Amino acid sequence: MRVKSKEFQEHEVFSNLDKYIKFYDSLSMNIMFFMSMGTKSIINIDTYVYSSMQGTLESIKAVLMMGKINDSYSLLRKFYDSIYINVYTNLYLDDNHNSENFIVKQIQSWLEGTEQLPATRTISDYIRKHKKVEDLNNLLYRDKRYSIIRERCNDNAHYNFYKNVLLNDDKIVNPGREKAMRHLSEDISQLMICHLSYLFYINEHYMMSSDYRDYLDVGETPPKDSQYWVATFIQNIFNDLIKTFRPDIANLIKDKTSMLLE
Repeated sequence: MRVKSKEFQEHEVFSNLDKYIKFYDSLSMNIMFFMSMGTKSIINIDTYVYSSMQGTLESIKAVLMMGKINDSYSLLRKFYDSIYINVYTNLYLDDNHNSENFIVKQIQSWLEGTEQLPATRTISDYIRKHKKVEDLNNLLYRDKRYSIIRERCNDNAHYNFYKNVLLNDDKIVNPGREKAMRHLSEDISQLMICHLSYLFYINEHYMMSSDYRDYLDVGETPPKDSQYWVATFIQNIFNDLIKTFRPDIANLIKDKTSMLLE
């Protein structure tokens, strides 16, 4: 597979990236006015986290279009870390915000740039041992798929094998390029499933359509149960990714949520 070939340039990974980029753009706007309790921020802090994650996916696409699969994996490692940071901050705020601890110092200091978040391993352990997501974790980590993805990201970021070096040369005929593209496409989708699963499981209100707020904005009474309506773009990606590839997780989320998720 040559980089300039139609097979490469029209690989499914590019259309998938476009879909995920559009999703984070919509999500960022949709959750903006859900206040992040435990912080001083007026706008939901996840708004800019998701727009940043959108930007990382845009960078992956741009680099990949030039045939730099190795660099794309380095960016995917960054995307992987951003998922864990996002899940961690949401869980930590939920655990530590209360009437006596109205502002959660660790997260607020991170927002203000005066304190770093814990190391990645500490964040990962916090999530993996958290009771609130125990059932979800049991499904997500029932096999080694996410360990394998992290290993692939690390191999490319650190040139652990010579084959990783070759994946950044777009001029050579590389028999391993097709396999690498398939892995990259699958890895991106699996990480999306991971993030969305945590997202919908922890913050079900993030799935909410704008209809309820729209009625209130114009001074009308919202239809009954409209606060449980799910945004179309949420339902679409839930169907395309989670229901299709992880029906076990889809059923878990649907059983737990009050949202009218189909």
